Amino acid sequence: MTATHEGAAENSAGTALSTPPSAPPPVSVKSFPADLSASIAVFLIALPLSLGIALATGAPLQAGLVAAAVGGIVAGRLGGAPLQVSGPAAGLTVVTAELIQRYGWRTTCAITVLAGCCQLGLAFLRTARSALMVSPAIVHGMLAGIGVTIALAQLHIVLGGTPQSSAVANVRGLPGQLADLHPVALGISALTLVVLLGWTRVPGRISRNLRRIPAALAAVATATAFATLAGLSLPRVDLPSWRSHALPELPEGPVLGLIAAVLTITLVGSVESLLSAVATDKLIASERSTDNRPPRVDLNRELRGQGAANIVSGALGGLPVTGVAVRSVANVKSGATSRNSSMMHGLWVLIAAALLVPVLDLIPLAALAALVMAVGVQMVSITHLRTVTRHREVLVYATTIVAVVLGGVLEGVAVGVAVAVALALHRLARTRITVEELDGVHRVWARGQLTFLAVPRLSRVLNQIPHDRPAVIELDGSFMDHAAYETLHDWQDSHRAHGGSAEITGRSTNRTPETDRSMADRGKGPGTGQRGTHQCCRPWTPWQNHCDHQADVGSGDCADTDDRTIPGASTAGSTAGPRRRGAGRLANGISAFQRDTAPHVRDELARLAREGQRPTQLFLTCADSRLVTSMITASGPGDLFTVRNVGNLVPLPGAESTDDSVAAAIEYAVDVLQVDSITVCGHSGCGAMQALLNSHPGTPMTPLRRWLRHGLPSLERMSSRHHAWARIAGRLPADAVEQLCLTNVVQQLEHLRAHESVARRLAEGTLELHGMYFHVGEAQAYLLSEGEDFFDCRVFDSVGQRA
Repeated sequence: MTATHEGAAENSAGTALSTPPSAPPPVSVKSFPADLSASIAVFLIALPLSLGIALATGAPLQAGLVAAAVGGIVAGRLGGAPLQVSGPAAGLTVVTAELIQRYGWRTTCAITVLAGCCQLGLAFLRTARSALMVSPAIVHGMLAGIGVTIALAQLHIVLGGTPQSSAVANVRGLPGQLADLHPVALGISALTLVVLLGWTRVPGRISRNLRRIPAALAAVATATAFATLAGLSLPRVDLPSWRSHALPELPEGPVLGLIAAVLTITLVGSVESLLSAVATDKLIASERSTDNRPPRVDLNRELRGQGAANIVSGALGGLPVTGVAVRSVANVKSGATSRNSSMMHGLWVLIAAALLVPVLDLIPLAALAALVMAVGVQMVSITHLRTVTRHREVLVYATTIVAVVLGGVLEGVAVGVAVAVALALHRLARTRITVEELDGVHRVWARGQLTFLAVPRLSRVLNQIPHDRPAVIELDGSFMDHAAYETLHDWQDSHRAHGGSAEITGRSTNRTPETDRSMADRGKGPGTGQRGTHQCCRPWTPWQNHCDHQADVGSGDCADTDDRTIPGASTAGSTAGPRRRGAGRLANGISAFQRDTAPHVRDELARLAREGQRPTQLFLTCADSRLVTSMITASGPGDLFTVRNVGNLVPLPGAESTDDSVAAAIEYAVDVLQVDSITVCGHSGCGAMQALLNSHPGTPMTPLRRWLRHGLPSLERMSSRHHAWARIAGRLPADAVEQLCLTNVVQQLEHLRAHESVARRLAEGTLELHGMYFHVGEAQAYLLSEGEDFFDCRVFDSVGQRA
């Protein structure tokens, strides 16, 4: 994947060009107040949740405070997500509770230490991104199952009883618990839930000030104050003396059981932390401008930080630590600018654990149980359910939930993975093949992936077609294996040999290198009039059909096919002239769009039609047909306001014979659309730059020559001794054409600054200018970063990191 510009795909790139992702953010005195304020807000959320999660696991309540403090200070300092907040999380509640019941608290602490060591090992092996390969349906199902288990357990405390050892036991014991209600505990729990759910819905001006207090803190504080003032008698928090705080001991128990416990903590904690880090990074990218962001998340460093935090937390008698999405979102929303916020939040937890014990001992356990029960219910997200439904993974999601509730987290994840694999194999093997006759033409539709499993059905349907009749085979799938390919094209050869005509269209007409070699070995290489070895367009399957067409008509090579073919077009083996074939490609391309693409983009385009366009950037590039802007910027409808012209030129205001269309587009984008950035994108092998280099004073003036005069300043800049030559990825350009292509991007950025609307927005600090260069032959994009004396093109790798 090439470099992605910030405005085109903010969520996936989000890296300011002036600061490498690995560099720490500059610490300034101005950012300290924002970090201080955010740390207090996060602390007020973390304090009651940490106590509630400790209560839900059956661990000493102090263990929750230890984990919160260590997560803030250690993971905050060493982690790779500067604004992520770590601490005890609901996602590990069920696992930890089971370990405490089976092995005891002190052995659980030792398991936490060992899990932290495993996380360090995985981080040093740079496997952090592997954790993201788990299907989102499995992750969401795991979290939902944990949420159901938490809610069922805490419901017993809300009703005034004691939770059982498993979710099934809690369900069975619920009728008896309902028959033996404790009105005081139920009333305090109800009060907590009412305040928690209604805190952000308070009407009037006073609500603005109230919302500054976290809802969790307000709910627990209200319930505590009411219980204290009313003199109610019910179980409360009981923080023992730190002198009696339990520390880890050597693990005791079955070796295989202990290994499974360590792996479970490692797996669940790592996946939850990394997913939270990615979500936090996306939130930052969507809400903040490029000059107000910390570095992007480093997942391997984040895993190291989580491992170190778990080692310290377990050694100090604390709960397992993970990255927590709720606290991280609060940190970002509160205006945090660096990791100092998370670290200070951990410091406040530490101070509270030492100085606020008398106040914490007043909190009713029913209030904490109601808070944690609400958190558990919220883990069953309707948004996640809609997402998995849209992607047809409800079965994986539901199975994982049931398995987690009935068997446990590790068992649930294993079952979810098994169901996901089975579902993928079912979809791969499921192929619908139908045939019908329309106007004397037999049409065969193959929906799905064509593998060896579908060969018997495919062969049976093809043999139903009379030998002397025209036939069209339409493939709607992205994959066709060797067996299906051989069957299909053997039938095609036989059908044509008996006087019939056969056309194969659709997305699966591409081949693998193995099948290409096989066909070449059989004498069906280029120039034979049959489908030969064609290597073009492999990554973009909709373009492969025009390659296949060229082979069918005997061109022998895709070099004869230019980029004017519409992506998705599939053409018949017609013998008509070039103009008729071009019309056929256009018609087939439109047909392919309406059939394959339109159903997927119709809702988004309808939304854009209603709301109007709100692009994030103006993208000014060359009219060269090899530049596909949506491809090299990973953008879609509504992302880019694009201007294309010969040579990606920006005429200076007032220049003689200035083309007002470019200036009008700039003014409209900057003043009306209020874009955040403007990108000038040049490319290798630019014909306009070659024409500039080869121009002579006596050349007759044509419309093209008049337009290229706007590129003369670029030619003069390249020849000037006052400007250093641009470099590409640390090297000098390969030739004069490449040097002029790079220099032209730099010069057109200066021309942009001369436009009044651009200069005004730049002075206000609300607009950014960026240069970009696309090397066509390498399929590699480069972003231009300004140095002291020159512009240096630095290559970006597949995740937007500097290589």
